[in-house]
Amino acid sequence: MLYLHSLSEAEEVFKALSTPARIKIMELVYANDNMSMNDLADALGLTNGAVSIHVAKLEAAGLVSIQAVSGKHGIMKLVKPNYGRLIIDMNPNSRRVQKNVYEDSISIGLYSSVDVHPTCGLATKDTIIGELDDPKTFSYPERFQAGILWIGWGSVSYMLPNRLRPGQRLEELQISFEISSECPEINEDYPSDIHFRINDRSLGKWISPGDYGARHGMISPSWWPPLLNQYGLLKTLIINSEGTFMDGTRRISDVTIRDLNIDYNSNITLTFSVPADTPNRGGMTLFGSTFGDYAQDIVVKAFYSATKE
Repeated sequence: MLYLHSLSEAEEVFKALSTPARIKIMELVYANDNMSMNDLADALGLTNGAVSIHVAKLEAAGLVSIQAVSGKHGIMKLVKPNYGRLIIDMNPNSRRVQKNVYEDSISIGLYSSVDVHPTCGLATKDTIIGELDDPKTFSYPERFQAGILWIGWGSVSYMLPNRLRPGQRLEELQISFEISSECPEINEDYPSDIHFRINDRSLGKWISPGDYGARHGMISPSWWPPLLNQYGLLKTLIINSEGTFMDGTRRISDVTIRDLNIDYNSNITLTFSVPADTPNRGGMTLFGSTFGDYAQDIVVKAFYSATKE
């Protein structure tokens, strides 16, 4: 995957793909692993010189590479694509350094406690951990490298970093994660009540629409089986002085940041859960930086202010 952090960083890619001939070249080299310069010229009805110019533009943008191999009539130049996917961050302001905020990224496998029930499992970017639907695999040390986990019902808790110092007051928590339901196979109409809690305080619930699998996850490993969870929705849980919201607009409870009573000495434990008795018991899948559609783990932003002495 090629990840570009801004539109300006993607400028050379845009230029390289600005002509139909180069787009067609990219389509051809993805469809055939052994396309040579001569093959491209024949397929496009262009001269070898014209194809060389187009390929040079694609190579300069980092989209393809040229591999020299021995052929029947001497050296043959094969054109190979460098990446299977392209992601461009079109809002660089979302990545700028903000004042009075602590930001941390917590990997999916770094949970502090779990209570999981089948269907369930974990996987790293290289392999499934242990056996499917075996809750004890959640205790295996390999779980620290997990990039995805899923449960039929139960809970998963994470200890959030508390970087507040004396004289700083927590004003808002923003917690971002990729999430979906968990169907035994794939079902995009499979609602699930996913509840959130910080410490002993319930924050409300959000209903996940389904377990998505109509296509492969954009950053999921190529070996990942098609009948397992492919990608989720990127959601942001926000707790501030006005209440608790999903994605900043949908209020899920009236619990405010003050109600949590968090100061610089506090432990902060975030729990995702699908209770056994919730009306829509459709499970839960959490995607990390190597699965799904978004190259991130659980991202926590803690906004604070300086209190008066």
